[in-house]
Amino acid sequence: MNILMGIVGIAFTFLLAWIVSSDRKRAFSKWKNIVVLLVIQLVLAFILLSTGFGEALIGGLAAGFNALLGFAAEGVSFVMGDLTTLEDGSAADVFLFNVLLPIIVISALIGILQFTRILPLIIRGLGLLLTKITGMGYLESYNGAASMILGQSEVFISLKNQLPHLPRHRLYTLSAQAMSSVSLSIVAAYMTMLEPQYVVTAIVLNLFGTYVIVHILNPYEVTDSEDAADVDDNPDAGKSFFQVLGDYIMDGARVALTVAAMLIGYIALIAILNQVFLLIPGMNITFQDVLGYIFMPIAFLIGVPWVDAQQVGSLMATKLITNEFVAMLDYTTMAEELSRKSQAMISVFLVSFANFSSIGIIAGSVKGLHNESGDKVARFGLKLVYGASLVSVLTAAVVGFFA
Repeated sequence: MNILMGIVGIAFTFLLAWIVSSDRKRAFSKWKNIVVLLVIQLVLAFILLSTGFGEALIGGLAAGFNALLGFAAEGVSFVMGDLTTLEDGSAADVFLFNVLLPIIVISALIGILQFTRILPLIIRGLGLLLTKITGMGYLESYNGAASMILGQSEVFISLKNQLPHLPRHRLYTLSAQAMSSVSLSIVAAYMTMLEPQYVVTAIVLNLFGTYVIVHILNPYEVTDSEDAADVDDNPDAGKSFFQVLGDYIMDGARVALTVAAMLIGYIALIAILNQVFLLIPGMNITFQDVLGYIFMPIAFLIGVPWVDAQQVGSLMATKLITNEFVAMLDYTTMAEELSRKSQAMISVFLVSFANFSSIGIIAGSVKGLHNESGDKVARFGLKLVYGASLVSVLTAAVVGFFA
């Protein structure tokens, strides 16, 4: 049954991508690359979710991130003092302390890896490998690897020399990759709310899934003359070690505070909307319940059991209109009510930046580097969210085979 529903889910996702394709006649012109990328997704999902090797690998990564969270707790405890502990000596369960502030420490480590040129070497290596299988140019391959590590804002800095020369269709692909990924600095935060195996699986599958969706939704060819590998993977050149470290620490602080502000605003607004709906005579239903019923058919068609489809649909919609953190917090309150398969599928769906607020973040980041390119991104913003969301839908459908 899992296999049948998985096939239906993938076919349904392809249909949704084809409907809004910029060139429907060429949508499956690179079908060989699509098949290869899909097979890679299935193989990786099997290894990560159904083998001892995958379990050991994810266990090691989770242990590493947990250790980093422990080190981060020491810094947080020094600054926040008694606020981080309860009267019995146990750690206080405060989201800001346990989830958001550790982002600063992870960001600092990324800065060190950038300064020592280790991270750029890894990204370039992955980019070159991806050019062999994606059917796209080097720039798209490099950006896919970079987005998976750096995040949706920082990744465009390395492309600042290319942005003025990029046509709309290539800019769409680069933006979709940024929106479909997550920043390495917040992976540990995700692992405090979702099972580590699903966080890692989603990051890896989204990397390949973006190319699949873009081949259908935004098909094009890149000539050799258009594909110059002119990327600046050392934007911190000329800075001292402590300048770079300080910059990344402050970047981490801005991310943590931005997420905190968005959570306060979005959760409060959703609570207001839920209460408004409950005040409607004859209706004992919340705003999130309504969203769940709207997205319920989509959740079912990609393989979520019908009994869980409304709740999963609600989480999908919450992520789309707010952000992944809000949806993850909602998920933690209902996870035990869902089947194991539903837990796996919604967990991987939530791991990406695909939501409406990301339009402004990406457009603003690009606009800061090249004004006209930023305007282009803003104009295809809705289609960008649509495509990036389909990447998450495809990842969920693939995971459904093995959950």
